Amino acid sequence: QVQLVESGGGSVQAGSSLRLSCVASEYTYLMGWFRQAPGKEREGVASISTGGGRTLYADSVKDRFTISRDNAKNTVYLQMNTLKPEDTAMYYCAAGTIYTSDVPTLELRGFNYWGQGTQVTVSS
Repeated sequence: QVQLVESGGGSVQAGSSLRLSCVASEYTYLMGWFRQAPGKEREGVASISTGGGRTLYADSVKDRFTISRDNAKNTVYLQMNTLKPEDTAMYYCAAGTIYTSDVPTLELRGFNYWGQGTQVTVSS
C-alpha cells in the first residue's frame, strides 16, 4: 500500500505562485495531481509518466502549471503559476501501480492510491 502525503497548499492572491509536493512511501509509477472544488467532481490537473518524459495537462492549467518528479526522493511536484480564483480547490496526489498503464491520463480510474489532499485558496 503506497502512502502519499501532499504539502505546499495555502491561501494566496490571484497571480501568485505555489509549489505542491507529494512524497510517496515507496517508488511510484504513473503519478498525477487532481483537484476538487466544493460541490464539484474531482478533476484531473496533470499527470506524469514514471520516467518523467511524458506529461499531460488539463486545458485549464496548461502553460501555467508544471508537473515534475524526483524519483530519488519519491516525490512529485506541481508548480502552479499565475493562480486564478477558479484554481481554488483541494489538491490530491495520486499514484498508479506497476500493473497499470504508464501513459499519462487525467482519468481517476488510472490511479490506485490517493493522498489526503492539500487546500489551495486563491483570492481575487
